[in-house]
Amino acid sequence: MSKVSYSNSKDGHTISIDGDFVFELNRTFRSTYQQVPANQPVVVDLSKTPYIDSAGLGMLVRLHEHAGGKSGAVTIVGANEMLKKIFEVAKFDRMFTIK
Repeated sequence: MSKVSYSNSKDGHTISIDGDFVFELNRTFRSTYQQVPANQPVVVDLSKTPYIDSAGLGMLVRLHEHAGGKSGAVTIVGANEMLKKIFEVAKFDRMFTIK
């Protein structure tokens, strides 16, 4: 089962996904990002995420709206090559900073 974790440090807010980012994480992911104050930038660490489905993409869009909806409000780090390709096809580079 995939896990979602949240950390807050002097560097900011980070949400990490450990496992596949799929529909089954919807409730957990939502309750996790709601710990972040609205309109605050967030980093999403996908370094332990091998796969994302369309529901996972939708959850990232909802997080983006929660974080203020501006370009760069959400930074995605650690994505593998397959995830980067999915983000490229979905034009997520227009909405998110992908490192």
